[in-house]
Amino acid sequence: MVDWKELDIANPTEEHAMLRGMVRDWVSSEVEPQALEFDRNEQFNVNLMREMGELGLLGITAQEEYGGAGMDALAAAIVHEEISYSDPAFALSYLAHSMLFVNNLARNGSDEQKSSVLPKVCSGEWIAAMAMSEPDVGTDVMSMSTTAEQRPDGSWVINGRKMWITNGCIDDDGTPCDVVWTYAKTGVDSNGRSQISTFLVYADSPGFSVGQKIVDKTGMRASNTAELVYDDCIVSADSLVGSQGESMIHMMRNLELERLTLGAMSVGIARRAVFEMNRYASEREAFGKPIRKFGQIQRYIGQSFAEWRAMEAYLYNVARKMDLEKSGQRLDSDGIKLVSTTLAKEIADRAMQVMGGYGYVGEYVVERLWRDAKLLEIGGGTLESHQKNITNDLSKDSSILG
Repeated sequence: MVDWKELDIANPTEEHAMLRGMVRDWVSSEVEPQALEFDRNEQFNVNLMREMGELGLLGITAQEEYGGAGMDALAAAIVHEEISYSDPAFALSYLAHSMLFVNNLARNGSDEQKSSVLPKVCSGEWIAAMAMSEPDVGTDVMSMSTTAEQRPDGSWVINGRKMWITNGCIDDDGTPCDVVWTYAKTGVDSNGRSQISTFLVYADSPGFSVGQKIVDKTGMRASNTAELVYDDCIVSADSLVGSQGESMIHMMRNLELERLTLGAMSVGIARRAVFEMNRYASEREAFGKPIRKFGQIQRYIGQSFAEWRAMEAYLYNVARKMDLEKSGQRLDSDGIKLVSTTLAKEIADRAMQVMGGYGYVGEYVVERLWRDAKLLEIGGGTLESHQKNITNDLSKDSSILG
């Protein structure tokens, strides 16, 4: 048995350590050099995403028989942390593809759907997205207005619009991604509650189109965001994932992994911000000495380092316990996202303060980290939704508190 005192919580096995090393080297050579340019141009680096398929990263949690890597939630956290160290926006597009679509299909799709689609999205041949939010509906999922009605021949007609969809389009021409995991209302149950169902909608599905690419975002500019339009969109009977009305099961289970990996992105942002402010504090002098000798700078660096390490420990403790085949980790998946997204933004803000004018320009990375971090407090569940969920869960079972 391995001495538990020697366990590296962020790299608990040799396989995890090798994955981190491989991804870190690739990020340094391929992701870091392009990050500033694609942020400035508000463009998604689709070719770099396809390269991740060659590395076996797009299907990190998908089954090996379908072209995936067959790894666990902790491996997914590692990849998201490492990419976000250089380019959180690119990591967000990766998350939408690999977590919101690939993992969802790997866990919930039929054998036929997995055999048909997973090899293409795991290899990078296809780019995928998930569409849940609407122009007037975000956290209140049950109020979505997009509908799907089944026709006599078994096919479905989908009508509605989806908003803020990461990877919804892949270029400036409004080219849609290849396949979208789409949520739509298919009726009401015996208690009058909305039934939400899941459909695979393809780029060439009749009636499906990109409404607009959303531009001029505060952050995450290198991750394309789009409005998707379903105008009498027709999909075949076998595009329904699972049974009619069971989407909430898919959604809740996958949200736990989504929030974990959004937390991992925050850890990556925080680690890079600490690195940059620490380096700058040694290089910059004021009044004849390095600014790291001043108490206020020491406070910024020391506080940020301690918070980053606390975030990291919480993240990987949650990740090691998460079972991708089951739900039941909402309390801590909400917890890690709640605390880490807030801290990432605050740590990036401190890094800007330490670096002064240099911290305020794009060339020096931290202002981009600061802008990108804000989205993590909103996407994948708002801070307020996490606070509500944690409070509700603790009211039902407070045994974790002793």
